[in-house]
Amino acid sequence: MPIKPLIILPDPILRQVSKPVERVDAPLRGLADDMLATMYDAPGIGLAAIQIGEPLRMLVIDLAKEDETPAPHVFINPEILESADQRSVYEEGCLSIPDYYAEVERPASVRVKYLDRDGKLQEMEAEGLMATCLQHEIDHLNGVLFIDHISKLKRDMVVKKFKKLAKDKAPGKLVG
Repeated sequence: MPIKPLIILPDPILRQVSKPVERVDAPLRGLADDMLATMYDAPGIGLAAIQIGEPLRMLVIDLAKEDETPAPHVFINPEILESADQRSVYEEGCLSIPDYYAEVERPASVRVKYLDRDGKLQEMEAEGLMATCLQHEIDHLNGVLFIDHISKLKRDMVVKKFKKLAKDKAPGKLVG
């Protein structure tokens, strides 16, 4: 069942470092399924557990386009083992920072180790969009947001905008 992703600013929970998953079991696989449903519903291509308020080192990704068969990936305790020196730039967005996109430069490829949804140790060589998405979501697990990779001026403007939105939506706000 889809869960509404947390809007990041000024929510400090999304800046927490997520805890390693100690056991891959049926409830964890259920959480992974809920995360995938949430990501598809949003719609998005990646989601970290911390974005739905679960500070666990788990993320899901599916890069399949709308007209393609879904190809979901579950990454438990992902760790970047190696990053390329070559860089690439992608326009990134985030379900926790709606309607804001910025070009972010990251390593063009990465090698990642992780547990799959069955608890089996895996390694993946990723490049292009998959490499970018993995780095973006692993950043979430470490309390880092994609806006931390843009200029201070742009980041300050985004933070100011979201703080104003949060203030305007504050419950019990008096008018007049």
